[in-house]
Amino acid sequence: MAEIAYVGGYTPDTGGSGAGIVLMELDGLARRGATAAPGPSFLAVHPRLPVLYAVGEAERGTVEVFARGADGVPSPLASRSSEGSFPCHLAVNPEGTLLAVANYGDGTVSVHGIDEAGLLTTVQVFPYREGAHAHQATFGPDGVLYVTDLGADEVRRFTVEGGREVAPHPGGPVRLAAGMGPRHMARAGDRWYVAGELDGTVRAYDSDWRETAVAAASGTGAENHPSHLEVSGRFVYVANRGPDTIAVLSAPGLERVAEVPCGGAWPRHFAVARDRMYVANQNSGGVAVLPMEDGVPQRAEAVFESGTPSCVLPLPGR
Repeated sequence: MAEIAYVGGYTPDTGGSGAGIVLMELDGLARRGATAAPGPSFLAVHPRLPVLYAVGEAERGTVEVFARGADGVPSPLASRSSEGSFPCHLAVNPEGTLLAVANYGDGTVSVHGIDEAGLLTTVQVFPYREGAHAHQATFGPDGVLYVTDLGADEVRRFTVEGGREVAPHPGGPVRLAAGMGPRHMARAGDRWYVAGELDGTVRAYDSDWRETAVAAASGTGAENHPSHLEVSGRFVYVANRGPDTIAVLSAPGLERVAEVPCGGAWPRHFAVARDRMYVANQNSGGVAVLPMEDGVPQRAEAVFESGTPSCVLPLPGR
């Protein structure tokens, strides 16, 4: 099968214009089909099984489970409550035994067991204090589940026990800079990198969560609400909503390397595959394709049209 990507986004029932989960062929940017789903604003795949997971970002949030057919088109398997409101992110642990969901609306984190068929089983629910806004769930290499909380300026931590359940970390949450609004984060080597949606920064932390560097996510001076952040090789990439750019910073010191147009408006998410960066531009209705040269994205060479995209998930061919 050719290399593909799944594109998730907001559907008419969740304030958008998307068709659900759209299947995009990377070569030629051909649309291979779409599967109806309620507000699938973020997607994740099982590490071994042909199973795809999606949030249903609504006040009564859901988690949707799909089988990935031989042609790549997802077909519904199951749906259940996300145990919170407006889930916006989910992640599967490397063993494929747990699915963590960040519910932005009320800050609740839910952790679902995954059986041998990829279906969801048990569920653990971790509500939080008023004003919490859980934004991203990340399973770290140290056996810890990390959840950024934009409303609390914290990274909440949970220990993963036996690959089947989690418990609050004995050290509690990590406090970050007041007013930062941590959104998405990534780890590379012994450093964590976090995008601050509210203060427009990127911050680096060592393995003990001591801040080692801070930089403006955009050098344009425009009002900015950073969204997604990734680390690849020697670079930290961050999407800037407002300036509508992708910034490239060096790791670990966060020196500015480049900042380029994102190929649309309001870059909600991006992913790097092969020698391309694919940017889901929420407000302009498309996934922009930015060629990469020496790790630096260039101006968009094409746009794949898709209504209100908020997540792009490239997968290798089979």
